[in-house]
Amino acid sequence: MGNNNRWAREGGVIDEILVENMWRNPEGNPIIFDSILLELVTLEPGITLVLNTAVHELQMTDDDRIRSVMAFCSQNQTLYLFDAPLFVDASGDGILGFLAGADFRMGAEAASEFNEPLAGPEETNELLGHSLYFYTRDTGRPVTYVPPAFALNDITTIPRFRELRVSDTGCRLWWLEYGGNLDTVLQTEEIKWELWRVAYGVWNYIKNSGNFPGSENLTLEWMGTIPGKRESRRFIGDIILTQNDVVNQATHADAVSFGGWAIDLHPADGVFSAQPGCTQWHAKGVYQIPYRAMYSRNIRNLFLTGRLISATHIAFGSTRVMATCAHNGQAVGVAAAQCLESQLLPRDLVDAARMQRLQQNLLRSGQHIPGVAGHHHKDLAQRADVSASTTLHVSDLPSSGELTSSDISHALLLPLPAGAVPVITLCVDSIRSTTQRAELWRSSRPGNATPDILLASVDAPVETGKAKALKLDFQYSLEEPLHVFVILPSVSGVTFHQSTAQLPGILTLSQKMNSSVAKSAIQSPPEGSGVDTFAFWLPDRRPAARNLAARFSPPLQPYSPSNVINGFARPWQGTNAWAPEASDPNPTLRLSWDKPETLDRIEIVFDTDFDHPMESVLLSHPERIMPGCITSYRILADDTLVLAEILENHQTRRILKLSNPVTTSSISIQILSHGAAPPAIFEVRCY
Repeated sequence: MGNNNRWAREGGVIDEILVENMWRNPEGNPIIFDSILLELVTLEPGITLVLNTAVHELQMTDDDRIRSVMAFCSQNQTLYLFDAPLFVDASGDGILGFLAGADFRMGAEAASEFNEPLAGPEETNELLGHSLYFYTRDTGRPVTYVPPAFALNDITTIPRFRELRVSDTGCRLWWLEYGGNLDTVLQTEEIKWELWRVAYGVWNYIKNSGNFPGSENLTLEWMGTIPGKRESRRFIGDIILTQNDVVNQATHADAVSFGGWAIDLHPADGVFSAQPGCTQWHAKGVYQIPYRAMYSRNIRNLFLTGRLISATHIAFGSTRVMATCAHNGQAVGVAAAQCLESQLLPRDLVDAARMQRLQQNLLRSGQHIPGVAGHHHKDLAQRADVSASTTLHVSDLPSSGELTSSDISHALLLPLPAGAVPVITLCVDSIRSTTQRAELWRSSRPGNATPDILLASVDAPVETGKAKALKLDFQYSLEEPLHVFVILPSVSGVTFHQSTAQLPGILTLSQKMNSSVAKSAIQSPPEGSGVDTFAFWLPDRRPAARNLAARFSPPLQPYSPSNVINGFARPWQGTNAWAPEASDPNPTLRLSWDKPETLDRIEIVFDTDFDHPMESVLLSHPERIMPGCITSYRILADDTLVLAEILENHQTRRILKLSNPVTTSSISIQILSHGAAPPAIFEVRCY
C-alpha cells in the first residue's frame, strides 16, 4: 500500500495462497506459511513433488529442444530422469536454461542499448545482491552472547550501522545485502560466508555494544543458511522488458500477467555502500507483462518464469518480486497446459487466436491482466439475464463522529457513471469561516489511480462550528464511466467527519507517503531519469481505515447485477460488482436464460478486498476474513433445487463442480452470511 496501485493484488493461484494464509495465519508466521504451500501442492493430483533434488545434466535433441533432464537427491541418494515434451525453468539461477544453452544476460545494460535513462552510461557486471537475516526471541531473562570468531568486528564498516534497532528482525533486515559486484551464481557460497560474517557481527553489536538496552533478554533464535538471491542470470525471450515498458505502462497484445512493484535498485556494494540501501521509482499504475518474455528465444520447448523472465537489469528491479514471479508462473503453467493439449511449442501461442484463448483461460483461472476483459466463449453466464433481489444505492457514508487530520489533503475515490457528477455534501468542523477548495480529477490512463488530469473545481464556503454541511456541486459531466478523485486540499482549521462505512470500489485517500517505499509524499525523480513526478494518494490500512462522511445526490448506483458478467472481476474503471441493500432479508443474485441450459460447473468471485496486499510475513493483519467476503451461501436451480450450500467461505474464487449435470432455466445465489462490509460478488461464470 505504498503507491497508487489500487485493487492490484495478484490473482489466481497466488491469491488463493495469500487468502488462505490470511485465514489461518494473520500473524504472519513464516513456518505456517510454508506448511500451507506444501499442503496445497500435495492436494494437487497432477503434481509429483521431488524435494531436495538438483538438476545437473540434460540431453538435447537435434532441433534445439530439451529431451530429458537428470537430477540428484543427496537425501535418498537417488538419480532421477525427467523426460517431457516441455520444460519450465523457475529455478532463479536458470540452471536448466544454462545447461541447455539458452541465451541469457548478466549485469547491467548501458542506457543507450534500450534507451533506459535510469541505466548507467556503460555496461557493467553489477547486479542486485544477496540478503541474509535472522530472527530473535525474548527469553524473559538475561542472555549472554559470544560471537563466532568469523563475525564482523568493526561495525563501522557498515555505513548504515546507526540505523540498527533492537526491534529489527527477519525481513526488516533485508538491507544486510552483499554480492552485487561478484558472480552471484559461481560465487554464491563466498557471498553467503560474507553475509554470515555481517549478520553475526550485527547481532554481536546489538547484544554487546551497550547501545541497545532492550536487548538483554533477547537470544538469536534463527540465522539464515541460504541467502535470498535477488539477481543472477536473466534469460532472453522474443521480447525484452525495459524501463520504458514499466514506467510508461506499455500495452502488449500478448499480455498474460502484470507487475506493480517499484523499479527497486540496490547499490552493488550492498551493506558496505554509503548509498541508501535502495532507490525505488514507481510508475503511475500497474504494467502488463507480455508472454513473449516467458520462453527462451533459442531453446524451443523451454518456458521461463519466476525471476528468469526476459527483462533488462532496470526492468528486473520491478519484475523480480515474489508475488509478481508467482503470477508469471501461473501464466506459464496455463500456457504449458494449452501447448500440451494441442501439441504446440511455447512460441506457437503468440498466434493471435491462440493468444486470445490463453488470455481467456488465464482470466477464467483468476489471473488479472490489466485492461483485458474475461469473456470465455463457453461461459453460459455471458448470455444470461442477470437480476437481483435488491441493489445497493449509496446515498450517504454516515458520520461516525471521528475527524480527519487537518494538515494533509484528502480525497474520495469514487466510481461514477457517464453523465452529470452528483452533488457531494461533506460534513466538516471548522474553527473559523473560510473557503474550502475541492477539485475533480481523473487518471490519464484507464485503470490507474493517480490523479493527473484536472476536470473541474469549486470553492465552497465553510461555516464556523461543528458538523456543518459542505456542499460540492462541480456541474461537470463525465464522458465515460470511471473512478474520479474528489480532492480536498488542506485548509487550516477545517477537519472532515469520517465514516466507518466500507464499500467495494470506494476509498478515501490522503496525500502522504509510506516510508517503506518512498522518501516523500510526492515522487520527485532526478531530471532526465525517465520517471514521472506525481503525488502518492494512499488509503489507511484497516482497522484505521475510514471513508470521509458524505451524502450523494442523486445516490451512487455502481453495483448493478449485470456487473458480474461484464468481464472484470475486480474494481477497474468502476466497481464491477453487485452488492445488495443492507435491509434485504434474503439477498439473492439470479441468472436466467430464455431456454434451459445444461450446467456442470459454476464459478463465483467474491470480495476479498484486492486492495489489501496480504503480506505473508512482514506485517500482521487485523482480520482473518475480508469484511466484504460472503462467508456462507446457497446455490439453487430454478429457485427450488439446492445445488450447494456452503457454510464456510473465505476464498476469492469458489468453484462448484456438479456430480451430475443439471438442466435449468435459472440459478440463484443466496447470501446467507457475510462480514462487516456490504457483501459483494464480482463475477459469476457457468459452464
